[in-house]
Amino acid sequence: MSKYGTLVMGPAGAGKSTFCASLIQHLQNNKRPCFYVNLDPAAEDFAFDPDLDIKDLISLEDVMEEMSLGPNGGLIYCFEFLMENLDFLTDPLEDVTDEYLIVFDMPGQIELYTHVPILPDLVKTLMRGSLNINMCAAYLLEATFIVDRPKFFSGTLSAMSAMLMLEMPHINILSKMDLVKGQVAKRELNRFLDPDPALLEEDPTRKVQGDDAEEAKGYQDPGSAKSVMSGASFDKLNKAVAQLIDDFSMVSFLKLDAQDEDSLGAVLSYIDDAIQFHEAQEPKEPKDEFLETSMDG
Repeated sequence: MSKYGTLVMGPAGAGKSTFCASLIQHLQNNKRPCFYVNLDPAAEDFAFDPDLDIKDLISLEDVMEEMSLGPNGGLIYCFEFLMENLDFLTDPLEDVTDEYLIVFDMPGQIELYTHVPILPDLVKTLMRGSLNINMCAAYLLEATFIVDRPKFFSGTLSAMSAMLMLEMPHINILSKMDLVKGQVAKRELNRFLDPDPALLEEDPTRKVQGDDAEEAKGYQDPGSAKSVMSGASFDKLNKAVAQLIDDFSMVSFLKLDAQDEDSLGAVLSYIDDAIQFHEAQEPKEPKDEFLETSMDG
């Protein structure tokens, strides 16, 4: 029997916990069971109490105090400790049936998703071990990043890095869309959903004017003081990174407004497709659905 889950991750402040809370509420509204797992050892406030909480095993605050570690080192220690005590995570999940969606709420330290091998090992344990969880990653990036285009492409590159690192089905989400509503035209927004490298060249905040523009067309030593101080070296680097993202054609984004039921439903449908959730569900007879409705009433 397969199980189904989603790994909600992304940089700090991307709205992961808000998305998890809204997703759980959406599932409840649609009478669909959910198993909520908090894997952030620094999390404190929850809209819904987790069914399984890493803080019952180890907390970041205790680690920082007892081991004299900083936040990042402490977080990595917490996950190393979790990997040494995997029964804490795997035993409760054994009893979760295939009707449930398991929602893993992850911490926001980006190094977990880019170059530290702990999370890939955890994913392999969950997906390929006895649990056999069909999972997809939901990588959140705050929509306000589109205001600063190099920052947006940096976030996009981190999403692509996580995709390559984790080797699992993956969807990318622009969260907090309500914060940019009315600020970006629909046609322009579509160029961010499927990242267009030309966005950097057309960035109005970084256009070079007058004689500098003519000079920029020729060769410039990227190591020269003038190139460094003017930012020309970094502009070229940013454009190369944007082109790399376009060449791979791996990253595209879904829009998310966590307060909008239709938006949540659309994102959930992509998650379900990625994990093949509906293919494993037995079709219900009309009388079964009638009985469920009558019992709920």
